[in-house]
Amino acid sequence: MAADHAVLTVAEAYAADRAAAAAGVEGYALMRAAGLAVARAAQHRWSRREVVVLCGPGLNGGDGYVAARVLREDGWPVRVLALADPKDGTDADRARRDWGGPAEPLTADALLSSSAEGIVVDALFGAGLARPLPPEAEAVLRRAEAVGLPIVAVDLPSGLPGDASEPLGYAPQAELTVTFHRKKPAHVLLPASLKCGEVVVAVIGVPDGAGPQPRLWENHPDLWLDCYPWPRPGTHKHARGRLGVVGGGRFETGAARLAVRAGLRIAGTVRLYADPAAADVYAAALEAAMLKPFRSPEELEGYAREMDAFVIGPAAGVGDRTRANVEALARTDAALVLDADALTVFKDEPDALFGLLDGRDVITPHPGEFERLFPGLLKASPDRIAAAREAARSAGCVVLLKGGDTVIAAPGGRAVVNTRSTPWLATAGSGDTLAGIVGGLLSGGMPAFEAASAGAWMHGDCAVRFGPALTAEDMPDLLPEVVGGLQGR
Repeated sequence: MAADHAVLTVAEAYAADRAAAAAGVEGYALMRAAGLAVARAAQHRWSRREVVVLCGPGLNGGDGYVAARVLREDGWPVRVLALADPKDGTDADRARRDWGGPAEPLTADALLSSSAEGIVVDALFGAGLARPLPPEAEAVLRRAEAVGLPIVAVDLPSGLPGDASEPLGYAPQAELTVTFHRKKPAHVLLPASLKCGEVVVAVIGVPDGAGPQPRLWENHPDLWLDCYPWPRPGTHKHARGRLGVVGGGRFETGAARLAVRAGLRIAGTVRLYADPAAADVYAAALEAAMLKPFRSPEELEGYAREMDAFVIGPAAGVGDRTRANVEALARTDAALVLDADALTVFKDEPDALFGLLDGRDVITPHPGEFERLFPGLLKASPDRIAAAREAARSAGCVVLLKGGDTVIAAPGGRAVVNTRSTPWLATAGSGDTLAGIVGGLLSGGMPAFEAASAGAWMHGDCAVRFGPALTAEDMPDLLPEVVGGLQGR
């Protein structure tokens, strides 16, 4: 089932098509299946109405001609506007001939004669586009948007390259995108994914396993549920995971308490380790979690030898004490989640931090913290996936790059993009809660990449379930519903 969530680059998608051909799958059979999928998706969403199909000269246009023929055969009024004729002898040329109807020149004026209640199928250019749209193509798509005609994109909205997170200049806003076999990076990365509207992935006959093994997935429980740390009959609390959280100062206790509350929903036992000067504040706020004051990094190191995982960083303070505490925890066998101040404190010596970490650890930077540790990497990378992968390779640990399209990357190159999210997660304390969830999963023995992926998905699921006006305080109380939903899968 994990293969269903794979995301293929354009080159990988082409390789899968070639592998399908080598296995005896005719190229035109794939095109017929793709065009049929586009037609059926449109028919599922809209009642019968006029359809204007915009066809380019390549494979994408061939899919459009097939869709036009299927819709016409089902009694829908169909017009085709062609940018250029396909090359003779190609599958697209065969699809144009099988369409059999007229193909008007592609102009914005030609679109004006269409019904205001109609829809437009954008089959001009697919994922392989590497240049801005021709002016006539841009003009007709802009006209469709201006008059409010819903756009159905074939593979991707024209002007949006499959491997990119941004259009090459202009790309239309699709209401529905029908892609084939597997999604591509543009379907899952912001802001490109917003241009796609609803995305339907159609099965068209490319065999599972065709082409190279995927290295990127859209985050989903199918990827990590098998290693979720479920309790079993007879399990005691320590076997469910022992999570430690390092607290902040007397007037910065909220962040660590959020991490504790989230961790308690996952781990069997949680302990909060605090400066004695702040211990009374924490003591008044904690119930199920235990409190351990500590006076030095060495004392923290001793306590940590009893724990399976640690969260450090939320409001910990940007100073020598936090750095020394990170170094102390790194000398133990506990898996680490480093967030916020535990990252920023190493901004002048990121290699010193990387030397402390290994593949069992997770760092959870937002873009600003990422820039401090990996200066210029985000800007220099083609997308957030490439940046997170390079960061994970450099740091030698799992990197969870937060954002509306959170990316989790492992040192070996595996990566997921988390699309289970909502803008309501942009609230104070959200990242502290995420750190607690990931720490709880690590404490139960979940591998770091899977724990980070699961934590990001569960965190997003909390927000999706709650909806508007979410606060970080709401999320720990939503985790029983989220975990219960996972258990029922």
